[in-house]
Amino acid sequence: MSLITHDRRTAPTALRLLATSRSALREAARAESPGERYATAHLAALRAAAAVLAARARPSDARARRPTSAWVLLAGIAPELGEWAAYFAAGADKRAAALAGLRTAVTAREADDLLRDSRTFLALVETTLGLLPDATLDRAG
Repeated sequence: MSLITHDRRTAPTALRLLATSRSALREAARAESPGERYATAHLAALRAAAAVLAARARPSDARARRPTSAWVLLAGIAPELGEWAAYFAAGADKRAAALAGLRTAVTAREADDLLRDSRTFLALVETTLGLLPDATLDRAG
């Protein structure tokens, strides 16, 4: 059971995306290979970013732009998360390589660092959306 309390104005879709992000973080923590840990932690961050987009984006935001990455959209919708967006965007190629099964795509240290950073990012996203971060994330694994 989640300890998160939420503002009734937070979009249900955003809340579901945050829940799937937390689930992906737990899965990443249990992953045996660095590639799997990295890819799953990156996916968790992507889902957290999608939650911000779901909560803040307006229909006019989507019509005004061509298809682009969630990280680019996040930087535009939530400029305060722009550095995080750039950080995770820079890891997208490594995630793709890890998903493709390249064993040398990421080191164990890179995977562990990304998992830690993804947890931090999720907590920041929850705070940004006016939610109480889920304290159980620090004990996940």
